[in-house]
Amino acid sequence: MSSVLLQLQGVGRDFDSGGGSVAVLKQLEISIFAGEMLAIVGASGSGKSTLMNILGCLDRPTHGCYRVGGVDVATLGADELAHLRREHFGFVFQRYHLLPHLNALDNVAMPAVYAGVGQTERRQRARALLCRLGLESHLTQRCNQLSGGQQQRVSIARALMNGGSVILADEPTGALDSQSGQEVMSILGELNQAGHTVIIVTHDHQVASVANRVIELRDGVLISDTGRSAGSPAEVELPAFQPVVPERFNTGRLADALKMALFALRANRLRTLLTMLGIVIGIASVVAIVALGQGAREAVLKDIRAIGTNAIQVFRGKDWSDDKAESIRTLLPSDLTALAGEPYVDSVTPMTGRAMRLRSGNVDLNAEVYGGGADIFRVMGRAIELGRGFSLEDIHSQAQVVVLDPNARRKLFGERRDVLGQVVLVGSIPAEVIGVASKDSNQWNANQMVVWLPYSTAASRLFGQAHFDRLTIRVRDGVSMPLAERQVTRLLTMLHGSKDFFTHNLDNVYQSMNRITQSLSLFLALVALISLIVGGIGVMNIMLVSVSERTREIGIRMAVGARQRDVLLQFLIEAVLVCLVGGVLGIALALALGGLFSLLVDSFVMIFSLGAALLAVASSMLIGVLFGYFPARNAARLDPVVALARE
Repeated sequence: MSSVLLQLQGVGRDFDSGGGSVAVLKQLEISIFAGEMLAIVGASGSGKSTLMNILGCLDRPTHGCYRVGGVDVATLGADELAHLRREHFGFVFQRYHLLPHLNALDNVAMPAVYAGVGQTERRQRARALLCRLGLESHLTQRCNQLSGGQQQRVSIARALMNGGSVILADEPTGALDSQSGQEVMSILGELNQAGHTVIIVTHDHQVASVANRVIELRDGVLISDTGRSAGSPAEVELPAFQPVVPERFNTGRLADALKMALFALRANRLRTLLTMLGIVIGIASVVAIVALGQGAREAVLKDIRAIGTNAIQVFRGKDWSDDKAESIRTLLPSDLTALAGEPYVDSVTPMTGRAMRLRSGNVDLNAEVYGGGADIFRVMGRAIELGRGFSLEDIHSQAQVVVLDPNARRKLFGERRDVLGQVVLVGSIPAEVIGVASKDSNQWNANQMVVWLPYSTAASRLFGQAHFDRLTIRVRDGVSMPLAERQVTRLLTMLHGSKDFFTHNLDNVYQSMNRITQSLSLFLALVALISLIVGGIGVMNIMLVSVSERTREIGIRMAVGARQRDVLLQFLIEAVLVCLVGGVLGIALALALGGLFSLLVDSFVMIFSLGAALLAVASSMLIGVLFGYFPARNAARLDPVVALARE
């Protein structure tokens, strides 16, 4: 006795239409046996294609009961229906429904991808099926390079990929010439003889005549069921339906999804590039602006460090605006001696300066002239590039010696190298050049011309004053600046008898500027982030368009057994890949902008960090997930029947 494989009891299918519903199928009572070759015939609009969709679990009946292997499909979820399509049904469509960006071999192997079959095994099986159907010389050809008959053979091979115990052929000869049509029908007959249940949907009674059984529909009603024979299929074993067990995460499946996503992106290069453009601009903006802010921040802080963040300045008066400061004459050499003996002091120097004329030969120019102590260059953090600095003997003897900065040396002597021993007229006194200091790292002072004399020489021979304008104290490493500042204040107050001075600690300025520049960099990065978000919205919009354009592809994948999460994963991977590649290109663009910036601007450079680059790439991937999820979810929720009908 034959086994009932597919059974419809009182099945009807209604569709919404305008103000009401239209009944396309009405109270169908059909039992299909394993091993049968069955033809469903009827005129256009009779409901035969709708019946095929219900039989193949692409659609559900509105009412009635449809059983596959004794299991009511109404009790099955989307993944279980996908399992049925993948493991038990094979579809042969009138319009082939092959993916144009895949070759024949990959089209045939696609159902096995969703079945979790390894790449080597599925490709071997796909090759064997194509060779069996006479397509051994067309394995790597894309489908648009094949004739209609060859494409239909590829479609049949795909239907057999996972076994295809039930072959559903919708108008299999409708788009073929007579010879190709006969070949396809011959193949379907051979498959039936091999044990496959073959269901052909056609309007052509001549095609239906090859079937053992013919069911005719008219206006959704079964009007005849002829030729049923229980003899030949009696020995066919009924495929056992097994409930779907949720699968664990499979790295192979993820690799396959990644490969399919790459195929899809490559097949739509222009759309992919346009989608990527917003991310490239957004990432480049974020990375470049962060690098620009970091470069500007480091330039500012470098200037402050050049002045000395471990230095305490002591000025006359009570504050910067003290009008009585000029009359205070209590900063004296005795203060130097007292401070130099303190354990927290590394070095100390007086600073008294005036703008004066310098002359050498026929060169006459203005410069800043400072009187300083033996440790002045250590306190300022400037090295002696040529010659020497001041000695204690120079200070005690009021030696008429001078140290030049690079600007003064160049202006006075041009490119001349042997400047040591030359005499420069500083104001009204001649002074011998004993050294050249290094360039000031503070860019704001880059164009100033400065010379230094021993403070004793400057006080007695140039400025006519014994007191100093200010003292600069370099604090030993590891000593707390606030503590050192309090100790300096206590000592000088005791020496002067009152607090007629004020101190200035550049470490406070450094910390303040550090906070300000960090806040500014963060603000600029947030502004740039807006462009990245705009790029993400662009990704979402184009992915939504992509879902709309590829609806039929989604339907094909679902028809061959793709689950909702398979479709979701593929489209999500596509979005992440677009954003990831866009992020890498954005970083490359930002680096190129940094190189261009360094050629055009020499005051500071853009500073790129690995952390910022990694954060940018991570952000681009996150945007791919966030903005790609909604389009991917929409794709996964498409009804397979509606998707397949979309052109």
